[in-house]
Amino acid sequence: MPLTHTTVRNVKPADKSITLFDGGGLFLLVSPTGGKWWRLKYRYEGKGKLLSLGTYPAVTLKQARTKRDALRAQLAAGVDPGQMRKTMKAAQGGLNADSFEAVAREWFAKQSLTWAEGHSSKIIRRLEMDVFPYLGKRPIGRIMAPELLTVLRRIESRGAIDTAHRAHQNCGQIFRYGIATGRCERNPAADLRGALSPVKENHLAAITEPKAVGELLRAIDGYQGSYVTKCALQLAPLVFVRPGELRKAEWPEIDLDAATWSIPGNRMKTKQPHLVPLATQAVAILRDLQLLTGSPKRDGIPDYVFPGLRTIARPMSENTVNGALRRLSYAGNEMCGHGFRAMARTILDEELHVPPHLIEHQLAHNVRDPLGRAYNRTSHLPERQKMMQRWADYLEGLAAGANVVPLRAVPIQ
Repeated sequence: MPLTHTTVRNVKPADKSITLFDGGGLFLLVSPTGGKWWRLKYRYEGKGKLLSLGTYPAVTLKQARTKRDALRAQLAAGVDPGQMRKTMKAAQGGLNADSFEAVAREWFAKQSLTWAEGHSSKIIRRLEMDVFPYLGKRPIGRIMAPELLTVLRRIESRGAIDTAHRAHQNCGQIFRYGIATGRCERNPAADLRGALSPVKENHLAAITEPKAVGELLRAIDGYQGSYVTKCALQLAPLVFVRPGELRKAEWPEIDLDAATWSIPGNRMKTKQPHLVPLATQAVAILRDLQLLTGSPKRDGIPDYVFPGLRTIARPMSENTVNGALRRLSYAGNEMCGHGFRAMARTILDEELHVPPHLIEHQLAHNVRDPLGRAYNRTSHLPERQKMMQRWADYLEGLAAGANVVPLRAVPIQ
């Protein structure tokens, strides 16, 4: 039952703390000394977390609910409310409002609402480790290009060329935000174009030669490790989603009768919902796996398709698929979990001659129609269903060792 103003006002302390739940994770903690504390309980990335929302009566029941709803909106957008609070506190406390770090944390707090958690954590760590120690307390309007270059050269000197370029890009975004908010007049990062060593192009390892793909698929079928891991390996080439999207899949997202998997926007890199048509081979793998991992979990635990080996409260580790490929004797420079996407993109284009826009849309890239509008999750669904079944049949032929000849006479429109 939701709390009422009368209940909150009249509850008396006891020998032990009392917990009164309202809903949506919000509860009132009454201490033995009579203090009344609002708390929000939530889960992020499979971990239980707790936030303080203030004390009663300074924060009323209505105000506590408003705070709860705002924080849960952040959670729905893929943002950890606790981490966001820490970021905002750091931006406001102990720093001059015009300092580089204050402006950077303010920029990060606003921009990270639309970023994936992994992406945002890498950016803030990069700034905290490599930029703030040297520029953080400096007034942003007084930082000149040579001073910024010295910081970037320090990163470059340890061989982290890509990190130096990414830090350069982030700093440029922060300076532009500083200009927009009236705390600096120009962007010194723009003056450093070409000043850093070029990044060596480093493509993710992928097997794209059909005969070698067949050998890989046969190796996967013979995998002797965990059955859940084997299913993930078998499914990866059939759906070619990003590794994080695969390992965090949940059973309620999958409709085996309709042969579709609907991935919510908060787990997608693009932040847009994505629909994956499932070929009959993918449905068969999932039906078998459902007997093992598909039983309903207790309240608060996500119903993961690929739960972790140590606890069902978390998804499979991000290293599991790559580790399994290593066990199959595929080195890191030969094949990785992300490589199944490059495999599909290359072969669908070069061997099966599928229209590029269908491939790009199924890869969940930002594809737009001729009028510049973004395609929605169901765009070209019948054509993509045919493509995914044709792809699965092609892979099945490669795994069987057959000399598969693409059906070029029947192209997908």
